[in-house]
Amino acid sequence: MTLETIYQKANGVIGIDGMTVNERLYVSGLIDIFDQAKRDDKELAKTILKALKVDQKSIEKII
Repeated sequence: MTLETIYQKANGVIGIDGMTVNERLYVSGLIDIFDQAKRDDKELAKTILKALKVDQKSIEKII
């Protein structure tokens, strides 16, 4: 999946500010890619969370 596709999926989520990180991942359809990236590619995992508007402090705790 390209970065452009990741950002398109993330930007397509309506009401993202009121969601938990898991809800954002699920609704955007990025949860499986994130889980794999968390194991294999930490930078991609961080990029996915940034695309989903997760704050840096939370990203550091999750990754």
